Amino acid sequence: MDWGRDQRWGNQLAMGIDFGTSGARAMVIDRQGAVVAQAQVRTSGTESGSAADWLAQLTALLADLPRSVRQQTGAIAINGTSGTVLLCDRQGHPLSDPLAYDDDRGQSVLPQIAAIAPADHVTHSATSSLAKLLWWRATQYGGQWPTVDPPQLLHQADWLGAQLHGQFGITDYHNALKLGGDPIRQTYPQWLRRLDIGPSLPKIAQPGQAVGTILPLWADRWDFPIDCQICTGTTDSIAAFLASGVQEPGQAVTSLGSTLAIKLLSEQPVADRAHGVYSHFLGRSLMARLAIDHLAPGGGNATASPPFVDRWLVGGASNAGGRVLRHFFSDQELQRLTAQIDPQQPSPLDYYPLLEPGDRFPICDPHLPPRLTPRPADPAAFLQGILEGLARIEAQGYQLLQQLGASPLQSVQTAGGGAKNDAWTAIRSRHLGCPVRSAKQTEAAYGTAWLAWAGLLGPA
Repeated sequence: MDWGRDQRWGNQLAMGIDFGTSGARAMVIDRQGAVVAQAQVRTSGTESGSAADWLAQLTALLADLPRSVRQQTGAIAINGTSGTVLLCDRQGHPLSDPLAYDDDRGQSVLPQIAAIAPADHVTHSATSSLAKLLWWRATQYGGQWPTVDPPQLLHQADWLGAQLHGQFGITDYHNALKLGGDPIRQTYPQWLRRLDIGPSLPKIAQPGQAVGTILPLWADRWDFPIDCQICTGTTDSIAAFLASGVQEPGQAVTSLGSTLAIKLLSEQPVADRAHGVYSHFLGRSLMARLAIDHLAPGGGNATASPPFVDRWLVGGASNAGGRVLRHFFSDQELQRLTAQIDPQQPSPLDYYPLLEPGDRFPICDPHLPPRLTPRPADPAAFLQGILEGLARIEAQGYQLLQQLGASPLQSVQTAGGGAKNDAWTAIRSRHLGCPVRSAKQTEAAYGTAWLAWAGLLGPA
């Protein structure tokens, strides 16, 4: 490709917008992957908020970005929290308050899903988009949609993207997974049609696919180019993975936030509902467009080599994680006590660090008891015991993925606050048996901006 003459690169910037549980962030990058501007707003109130809250946050983000940056933005994509959804009419007007990603009131409709869905399908969860849709139909519509103007389900990223391009009723195959969507065929499977919910299901597109140009009201108000492309988005966790620039099977990203989540790039999908494991599809077309050297995070360090093939992102999330550390130690204590730890000397303590009973992965047991005793008198020894316990959970998670058939683990990049703890990194490397390093980019908004560039490029 002749980058200098390709007209699709006339506007030299791409914007990614991340809607998470604590706020929203926008990042704008150039075609070398350098961040040229960013903005952030914090949420107030409930985690799901309201559609009006989302729209206010979107407006605030755009207002905070420099006018000169907006004028050069050629593509925008938005990610949202996986499983956060709302009902709206065909014009996008909300018919309900959103249900958050962790809302499990869909427990009552799980027998309907169990009767038809494949055994290991992610829709069996009470927090799935499908369970929420069926719950709405049962509780607000008497179990049957109206024949005229049935409501439309949209994910958070779908609804926000449609505010900018005006075409309500489109989702991406990452968000659609928990709704029952088939990511390879980009449609809904035959078993799902037995639920008679077709009119409420959004059409499925590839993540980062250009849907249309920005609406004039947004272009005029915020000085965007009239040909700025609005692209389909993805989920927040997928966007954070894309930010890392991982391209090769066996490379993984561990997020060490309040909980511990792992994602491994694999040549084949794996699923095991009993262990909280499922796979997201990264098709060859998407992989090819994301691997363009000019777009690699850090300015051209992508390692994937053609021919591009389908890849899968497999993983799971534990309830253990940084919130356990925060419960027992302040930031100052963590820094002071970590300096006293010899990470090459294993701890004799056998902890499973939870604050309350129950875990999702790698042990899926809602009644699994925490194990944080005996507690030594030395607080540094206690800290090391917790760090070792978290490292074992991470290692067990990756071992489980490989036992289920995922690609062998080769290396791990780390995102989240725990990435800054050198002793923990050394302990984790010892348990994992592979190199561990901090990811250069960890912001979901950055990964979504990269996805927007893919939309600007068009089909690979």
